[in-house]
Amino acid sequence: MQHKYVTRAVVLSRAPVKEVGAVVTLLTQDLGLVRARAEGLRRSGAKLAHALQTLSEVELTVLRGKEGWRLSGAVLVEPWFQKLSPAARTRAGKRASLILRLVQGETVDAQLYDTFIGFLNELATGGDTEQDRAELFATLKILSILGHDDGPFPSAEEVKALAKEERLALISRINRGLEASGL
Repeated sequence: MQHKYVTRAVVLSRAPVKEVGAVVTLLTQDLGLVRARAEGLRRSGAKLAHALQTLSEVELTVLRGKEGWRLSGAVLVEPWFQKLSPAARTRAGKRASLILRLVQGETVDAQLYDTFIGFLNELATGGDTEQDRAELFATLKILSILGHDDGPFPSAEEVKALAKEERLALISRINRGLEASGL
């Protein structure tokens, strides 16, 4: 018998599989990064299609089987894609791509989910300057969580203060982390 897991998640990406299925990559609160099959997701009138758009926050039910994770239900909590401006969506997409690039396989780390949700909140409420600082903070935090950052991690307030005066130093630190990842 398969065990059902119910958790919150953000949809990072979707990829077509076969005729009407899809593989949905989810950053979950309790299970970490999960790639789950969603049968019939691309079929016309699929009931899960609305909830599983990219950058949607959902309450979902997944099953762990022999062949991996399978999605059995999802309820839309927050439609971030619709709430964000086009520029903010681009920023969110870049951070989602960074997570997908750096996390190989599955990882369980609630901090990664919390960081990404906090980042989406900042993008939805802040202006360009705040969004830029939030992007720097989120990138540093993601690299730190995944072990690709050198040095002590500054608080959000410290990053905001540093972003004003030492933006290039922060970008250099991020670039060193990305270089260290080897990707």
